[in-house]
Amino acid sequence: MVSGPDVVRPARGTRPANRRDLIVSAAADLFYRKGYQNIGMGEVAEAVAIGPSALYRHFRGKQSLLATVISGALRNLDDAIAAMGEPSRDIAAVLAASTLAHREVGVLWRREARHLSDEDRAEFRVEARRIGARLTEVIAHRRPELDTAQADLLAWCALAVADSVSFHSLSLPEPEFSTLLGELIATVIGAAVPTLRQASAPRADSAPLAASSRREAILTQAVRLFAERGFAGVGMDDIGAATGIAGPSVYNHFPGKTDILSAAIVRGDEWLRMGMHRALSQASDPRDGLVLMLGSYSAFAFENPYLVQTLVSEAEYLPEVERQRAKLAQRAYIAEWVHLLRGLHPDMDPVTARIRVQAAQIMVNDIASTPHLRGIPDIDSTVSAIGAGLLDPAHGAA
Repeated sequence: MVSGPDVVRPARGTRPANRRDLIVSAAADLFYRKGYQNIGMGEVAEAVAIGPSALYRHFRGKQSLLATVISGALRNLDDAIAAMGEPSRDIAAVLAASTLAHREVGVLWRREARHLSDEDRAEFRVEARRIGARLTEVIAHRRPELDTAQADLLAWCALAVADSVSFHSLSLPEPEFSTLLGELIATVIGAAVPTLRQASAPRADSAPLAASSRREAILTQAVRLFAERGFAGVGMDDIGAATGIAGPSVYNHFPGKTDILSAAIVRGDEWLRMGMHRALSQASDPRDGLVLMLGSYSAFAFENPYLVQTLVSEAEYLPEVERQRAKLAQRAYIAEWVHLLRGLHPDMDPVTARIRVQAAQIMVNDIASTPHLRGIPDIDSTVSAIGAGLLDPAHGAA
């Protein structure tokens, strides 16, 4: 049964006037919690107590339903940003309230939108850019010392921090949660940003994975495809074609598609661990450790945006034992950040510390995954500096 806060399951046999809205709400909750690929139309129909045939009277199919869900999510965000135009409105508080009221937006857009048709995806990309441009205008109006490029970067960083709550289940009592998220967004909006040089061509996920061996080429191309289409949407023939070989030839290097995914996730976890140990070995105190960890993570994410996306969203397709191992590795990595942050601020509770860490990491992930931003020279160090203010509230980004 749907557990979303706005979904009320009607009694079977009734015909509520808002049935279509109930279907959209139920689908949004199910896609968010379980993933689009793991949900069938029958499950959505059951959530609103109707038969599948009745569901198809409202939507042509699951993809059409997903498009409606994402369109509504983006519209809610656009409405919230439109309300920021009034000078008296606290734009960080408005964005925080909107995000917490529709917590699924980040996951639906970043993870599930790739299952849409090419036409819908292109249309929603235009809509997302328009939302980013509108927030850019609001920030530029509040901070006239910024140029358009600086305000644009802060707008996308603020949206990423707001959406960070979509990617975890952490929570705090209200109004504490809204206040904290608003403070994090305000920290980003108020951050100092250097003059940004003109963006070069968007960086691809190339450097460490691109090698002369066929196995490495397969791994590179598979990771890119997993990030763009999702693991379930990629076949061995797709991987072979991207690598320049026949699909069956991929089996000469990997027993199956899951083995490619496993190799990619293990490699990503190992690189993050090596970066963490290098940062800790060089750190002189917890604050220094956080700065070095954030710098290491940012460099990794901007060099490997496709691998980061795969780490974040595709581990669920691993076999159970490997999936649990990957989850434990990611939790242990985050725990090291939380340990440093609480070493710097002993009075900070663990949940608040982790929310701050998740906000900083997801902001880095989102900017690294945004083509028009990740090609900006020195963008990794710039975003790392903004993230430092999220982690250390006593010493905001300078």
